[in-house]
Amino acid sequence: MELIFATANANKVKEVQMLVPENMIVLSLADIGFTEEVPETSDTIEGNSDQKASFIFSKLGRSCFSEDTGLEVEALDGAPGVYTGRYAGEHASHADNISKLLANMNGLDNRKARFKTVITLLAPHDKVQFEGICNGEILENVTGEQGFGYDPIFKPEGSSKSFAQMSMEEKSTYSHRKKAFAKLLDYLNTHSV
Repeated sequence: MELIFATANANKVKEVQMLVPENMIVLSLADIGFTEEVPETSDTIEGNSDQKASFIFSKLGRSCFSEDTGLEVEALDGAPGVYTGRYAGEHASHADNISKLLANMNGLDNRKARFKTVITLLAPHDKVQFEGICNGEILENVTGEQGFGYDPIFKPEGSSKSFAQMSMEEKSTYSHRKKAFAKLLDYLNTHSV
């Protein structure tokens, strides 16, 4: 089975390819030479995930899946949420986003947060979404050098390490993306697309 992953994010592709069974090939947009910008203009994580899959399917007419992930911080009423990747501005770096989040949480005792991933599978006669959640907390300082995004300040429940202190294999035991992707794989095992 061959599925297109509607993303240009190499880190996300690497994470997902580690989870794929041998009978499945996941192709990124770079793998198929697709260079158009994929829209992400919805005000929800679910909406962005749907929008990306719908856009790729409309362009290529091939089964695909997309994902959108957001960091939701309880004390900030769920922010950054759908704006996770551009929290400090449209062209902000990971470091800029982390700095803004830590500044906004300065002095707050409630550090509870969660990563939420929503995967949308779109095939000729099928559209379904799968959600994965990883609960945890926001650390007060940047810790670790692995990973990407908010990994240096997010510590998942049940761990003493931030995501940025973990290998890819360790991170995948907690990963919101892995949880959503596992649901997608279960679905693909019982449905043809």
